[in-house]
Amino acid sequence: MAGGGVVDSKGGARAHLYEYRITPYFIFACIVGSMGGSLFGYDLGVSGELFFVSFPVKRGFSQSSASTEKTGLYCKYDNQILTLFTSSLYFAALVSTFGASYVTRNKGRRASIISGSISFFVGAILNASAQNIAMLIIGRIFLGFGIGFGNQAVPLYLSEMAPSKIRGAVNQLFQLTTCLGILVANFVNYGVERIHPWGWRLSLGLAAVPSILMFIGGIFLPETPNSLVEQGRLDEARQILEKVRGTPKVEAEFQDLIDASNAAKAIKHPFRNLLKRKNRPQLVIGALGIPAFQQLTGMNSILFYAPVIFQSLGFGAGAALYSSAITSAALVLATFISMAFVDKFGRRAFFLEAGCEMILCSVLGPVGLVSPERALSIRDKISRAEHGGLCKYDLHSTDCSVFSRGSLSSQIRDLLAVCGLDLHHEQLHFLAVAGDETGPDRGDTFAMAESLVLEEILWT
Repeated sequence: MAGGGVVDSKGGARAHLYEYRITPYFIFACIVGSMGGSLFGYDLGVSGELFFVSFPVKRGFSQSSASTEKTGLYCKYDNQILTLFTSSLYFAALVSTFGASYVTRNKGRRASIISGSISFFVGAILNASAQNIAMLIIGRIFLGFGIGFGNQAVPLYLSEMAPSKIRGAVNQLFQLTTCLGILVANFVNYGVERIHPWGWRLSLGLAAVPSILMFIGGIFLPETPNSLVEQGRLDEARQILEKVRGTPKVEAEFQDLIDASNAAKAIKHPFRNLLKRKNRPQLVIGALGIPAFQQLTGMNSILFYAPVIFQSLGFGAGAALYSSAITSAALVLATFISMAFVDKFGRRAFFLEAGCEMILCSVLGPVGLVSPERALSIRDKISRAEHGGLCKYDLHSTDCSVFSRGSLSSQIRDLLAVCGLDLHHEQLHFLAVAGDETGPDRGDTFAMAESLVLEEILWT
């Protein structure tokens, strides 16, 4: 972590004396600074939806023999090396955070933002012009460096530029631009899905647009007063603070910045200090626990593989793409709600609310699959069948036989018709098993039929 976030017991003691106005200069700084989130969001959205894209089968690209009629632009890689297309970026981002921390602390937040935009631009160009897997992976590594620098500096930059009373909302701009980047990527992929054979190049190459905007804006971006104070440039820090706050009455806040910087410099071994007993709760819960458990919820994985997940549920290629867009739009909406209320209710309240919401969704989700079974009373419809029918579907098998409609009981056929299910739909494979209405296994056969027909209704 970059310095500047540690204060002593007196830090912020003058907060009630702070004055500020929302100025165009402040708005410009926040917009440009928050673009770092769009880099990460766009890459997350584009890469996730192109994970099964049909790269040209030449010069080191590879694809499975799956029919493009069924999968659209999606296909499963039959080469394990291509999995590096995903993991190389995140590994590079992890490694680059160590270098980004040094640059952010010693050269300033602005320097890290500009460095990240340059690296991301190089990665986007390499990916768009890739002739083989090696170029793709190298491009992903550069993208990872850009994300590592951006994710290190942008949240810190926004926090330090924001007035204390609206700091939560301003800091959420990083989350907002990340979600907007994902949403834009969804629409881009939906638009280029039918462009053969170079649509994927357009999607990957458009990542250069936010990096260019971020670089140009970064040239005119002011350094944060906190960073300038850390570097001993006090007069310049005072000028920037007055300009950002829109008032010359910044003495109280400026003095608090100096006190906080002196307190941070007084700590000789900051990382060793984190391991002290008094700081362990903040380290374990705040610095490690919350981010780790946020990732372990699987939300980023769902976003990354959203189109594949939707396809596995029977969605077509186009439907999977715009369903992913709906998910991303919900993220943007939730972020706006969070920005509106986070400073009013506090961070802790939002953590508790989000945790309760996720628990309820996890508990109520399976219940939603059980309740309709009792409500529909399928057993009454199946029990009068002339012949027992056992329905089974397999989303992955390509060798299932599709039996004729006449081999199923009339009640099951009618129920399937009411629900709009087609026996010959490419995702439905029905296997008819003859049963005797009066036989000893009649009850078990009908119970299995009931369960599987219900499952088909709920998931198709």
